[in-house]
Amino acid sequence: MTTSLPSASCPALFIAAPSSGQGKTTVTAGLARLLRNQGKVVRVFKTGPDYLDPQILAQASGQPVDQLDLWMAGESYCRQRFYQAAVSADIILVEGAMGLFDGEPSSADLAALFDLPLVIVMDVKGMAQTAAALMSGLAGFRDDLHIAGMIANACGTQRHRELIESALPPSIPLLAAVPRDAALTLPERHLGLVQAAEIRDDLEARFEAAASALDAAGLATALMEMAPVTFTAAQDHAPSVPSSLAGQTIGVAKDAAFSFIYQANLDLLEQMGAKLCFFSPLSERRLPSCDALWLPGGYPELHASTLAENAGMREDIQRFYRAGKPILAECGGMLYCMDTLTDYDENTHTMLGLLPGQGAMRGRRGCQGMQTAELPEGALRGHAHHRSMADGTPEPIAHGRRQRHPAPGEPIYRQRQLTASYLHFFFPNNPAAVASLFSGSAASAQPSATEEFNVCS
Repeated sequence: MTTSLPSASCPALFIAAPSSGQGKTTVTAGLARLLRNQGKVVRVFKTGPDYLDPQILAQASGQPVDQLDLWMAGESYCRQRFYQAAVSADIILVEGAMGLFDGEPSSADLAALFDLPLVIVMDVKGMAQTAAALMSGLAGFRDDLHIAGMIANACGTQRHRELIESALPPSIPLLAAVPRDAALTLPERHLGLVQAAEIRDDLEARFEAAASALDAAGLATALMEMAPVTFTAAQDHAPSVPSSLAGQTIGVAKDAAFSFIYQANLDLLEQMGAKLCFFSPLSERRLPSCDALWLPGGYPELHASTLAENAGMREDIQRFYRAGKPILAECGGMLYCMDTLTDYDENTHTMLGLLPGQGAMRGRRGCQGMQTAELPEGALRGHAHHRSMADGTPEPIAHGRRQRHPAPGEPIYRQRQLTASYLHFFFPNNPAAVASLFSGSAASAQPSATEEFNVCS
């Protein structure tokens, strides 16, 4: 006898764009705040391996924001997250990544798989009827998508809006025109938006301004009147998770220098029985009592002087490493583990010295891409996104395997129980491998002679 899977329904909307930089996050955050102000429970998801946008969206919505990526997390994971959100939410918003059809899988793939209506946000500065032509092209590119309408961002005047609206085909309504206003724009830096925790009060003002602009268009009412989308639980919605971290305390670096953390990773560690202890390498002088360390990515280059001056924390982590306890260091965390880090002003700072080598920032040119880490403990998917280089590093134990390119990806280093790489890992992809990394059962490697090694993913 077949047992039907549980399901839940609520209005849902996928907010996409023709390209990056069109204002997707501004519109999504403003809409989330508008609906929240009206007493709605708004659950927001972000497409792809993004850390900064979810911070913004979580503050705007007042709810946790999960990343959804069909390659990194898988269809079953995404399906279950949607179902769980729909159980308690009044509306679900999904912000796309890059352009609608960019990437493999793309935002369009995710929207089509879950039958989510799409709203296209387009920066219309410098064009009018051409915006309508672009919308027509997007709408006709695939026949498995439902375009619910367009939001014209950075619209100059009422006449500007009228020119765009009159040129759109009848099947694509202009849902809103967001005025050209610097007060709505979200601040950026070299890896994307500025972290929410650094500009919380400023963001509040921008959220409310964007909410007011969208409210004037009656957008919230239109969305809540849309036909609900039904989300069904995944077939394997309760997969077994190893409890091999029971009784373990994992210290997690979390502050302005280290904040690139998937909530899904934290959730998984706790499901495996670990107790999480957050600490700040910037402001705390002592390492908390713990059995393993996670040094995630972030912006150590912006705080390198403070990190270097915190001798107490540096010495504690060095003792932790010498004691043979497990450490996972990702991207910015890996730079912190190296001998030195040179910032954008070409000042060189002393770091932990656990991993031989020198890290240095290198301007706007960067590396990014989805990769699978071929670890001794098993394959673990993740991504790279950095604008730094590492020289004088040891021989890596493995390299990331790129999603769509045969060349070796990011090197993966292991010194004793330290595992370090530019890759940001998505833990739910392989819980058993993650448990091995943090339990201290990873195959150790003793320090070896250094060599210059530069790689761009």
